[in-house]
Amino acid sequence: MKLAQVVGTVVSTAKDAPLLGKKLLVVQPIDRQGRPRGARLVALDSVGAGVGERVFYVRGKEAAFPWYPVDTPSDCSIVGILDQFNFGDLEP
Repeated sequence: MKLAQVVGTVVSTAKDAPLLGKKLLVVQPIDRQGRPRGARLVALDSVGAGVGERVFYVRGKEAAFPWYPVDTPSDCSIVGILDQFNFGDLEP
C-alpha cells in the first residue's frame, strides 16, 4: 500500500460494465511528510473517499481484490482512508 491525497474526480460518460456505479478519483502520491511524489493517478474508489482526504492505494493485480469475486478491471484502487498519523522522530 502507498499513500496519496485525493485531488480530484473523474467524470465518465461511458464505462466498461464492471465499472458501472464505481467512483473514479484522481490521486497524488505523497511521501510521509505529505509532499507530492510522482505523477498523479486515476484510482477506483472502494472505500468512499473524497477530495482532500489522504488515502492508501494499491496498484497492479491487488487493485482488483476489493471487488472479488467480480472481475473488475482496475490498475489502481483506493483501499483505505488515513484518519490520523504520527511518525514522531522517524527519519525519512
